[in-house]
Amino acid sequence: MTGAPTVVVHPGRQALADAAAARLVVALLDAQNRRGEAHVSMTGGSMGSEIVRSLAHEPARAAVDWSKVHVWWGDERYLPSGHPERNCQQNDDAGLLTLGLVTAHVHRIPGPDRSDSVEQSASEYADTLRRDGNGRFDVMVLGVGEDGHCASLFPHHPAADTTGTPTVAVHDSPKPPSTRVSLTREALQRSREVWFLVSGPDKAEAVRRGVEGAPFEESPSAGVRGEERTLWLVDEEAAAELGG
Repeated sequence: MTGAPTVVVHPGRQALADAAAARLVVALLDAQNRRGEAHVSMTGGSMGSEIVRSLAHEPARAAVDWSKVHVWWGDERYLPSGHPERNCQQNDDAGLLTLGLVTAHVHRIPGPDRSDSVEQSASEYADTLRRDGNGRFDVMVLGVGEDGHCASLFPHHPAADTTGTPTVAVHDSPKPPSTRVSLTREALQRSREVWFLVSGPDKAEAVRRGVEGAPFEESPSAGVRGEERTLWLVDEEAAAELGG
């Protein structure tokens, strides 16, 4: 894993989304040039949607061969397909499907309409990762909660300690909905680069704890690092508690 993370501060939320989208285009091109295809894991929430929206309007995206891009998600709420609170649906609504992706390369985590239980969903997603993944994500895009959680790995929650498998079924999540599927810490860290995309003053303490390296059990985002690089891409409000 990499050493200390790199922090990049942007003047505002929109500047953060636009810069992250441009950065992602470069990363995808680099991955395709080196390995022929690119694997990126996306996130939901407001900033997860903003980067997709910016990406859909980024002129340089035309340089990417989107037929050779695989899209994954770090976690998903166990809700039916099309539900507005699903991470993948939020990304769809922001313009993901306008990029020219191959449908079979968009790897959605099954909901209750496509699986009998959240455990089956997690198992099927793990099987898909083994079958269609290349062993590493090129970029892992993650949001961060006020409590420091990332994906659906929450502080002091037993699911966060899962090892030996790429996915975990999460019950009794402290943030609704209570049932989810998440990549494990091990899977999140099988990424060449991990990017935390964070905006707003309510996330400032979580950003500080993440950058300073709080214990994983107290702030999971602090304990997830990329193999080559870890970036905290934040706006000025989210960076308010960082030292100069």
